[in-house]
Amino acid sequence: MALSIHTNYSALTTNTALNKSNNALATNQQRLGTGLRINSAADDAAGLQIATRLNAQSRGMGVAMRNTSDATSMLQTAEGAFSEMTDILQRMKDLATQGANGTNSADDLKSLQAEYAELGSELGNIMKNTKYAGDSLLYHKDSTAAVTTGKLGAAVKLQIGADKAEQMTVDVSGKLTALDTQLALVSDGYTGKATAANGAHIFWGGADAAITTDDENKANAMIETINTALNKVGDVRAQFGSTINRLNHVNNNLANMKDNTEMAKGRIMDADFAMESANMSKNSMLMQSGISMLKQAGQMPGMVMGLLG
Repeated sequence: MALSIHTNYSALTTNTALNKSNNALATNQQRLGTGLRINSAADDAAGLQIATRLNAQSRGMGVAMRNTSDATSMLQTAEGAFSEMTDILQRMKDLATQGANGTNSADDLKSLQAEYAELGSELGNIMKNTKYAGDSLLYHKDSTAAVTTGKLGAAVKLQIGADKAEQMTVDVSGKLTALDTQLALVSDGYTGKATAANGAHIFWGGADAAITTDDENKANAMIETINTALNKVGDVRAQFGSTINRLNHVNNNLANMKDNTEMAKGRIMDADFAMESANMSKNSMLMQSGISMLKQAGQMPGMVMGLLG
């Protein structure tokens, strides 16, 4: 290589190598600082595109998991209401069974009817006022034909996945309206109807002074009516229970898919700290060496001038 004072080849090549080492060191430091291997599309365009899709899917599944938890809570609220209604109907059946016995006096029947009417009113209260997040859940039609159609009084669509097609429908509306009709037969108190001096009633069929053995027959007939209501409550509770169980499995599957999606995204996006630390040390040493050699190369023109001395 010819000696020249116009073109310092050693300085140029050393400077180029120094710039490369500096850029590589900056990349190492950025990755170690952010923890990400890909910080811009320039780092890995294809990898960034794949990771973006994986991230969108993972976030969608995270929201879907919250959706399933919210849906489960809503259904558990409704199922809890029907659990209480089951207990009330069981007690009403006890009262009807006791009222059907011929050993009761008129005062006994009045006492039985008083409790029976209050329990019927509470059934109506539960169906009308059971709420989740401020919204009514169930279905109730009172004696004036005023209808409370809660959220479950119609089909409810649940978004259980990150894609448009991943939906499930919960529809107990038909069973709720059938149950509402049956409960109206169980007690006038359910619809808020008062037809006797002591308030709403069903198996006691007359004024206080007009109790006859016919009331015992009505109480006896009411046993089967209550049994039918209990069966309808059981049908609704069974559907709630099966849907809750399904949502639990949906949530478990979403959690599994989300975990694996996050791992796949991490393999693309995350920085390897061991490798980046080693590369940073290497590039740092190359920077120091390049700076030293650039200093030496800068002295070359002066050495050439020594030939003229």
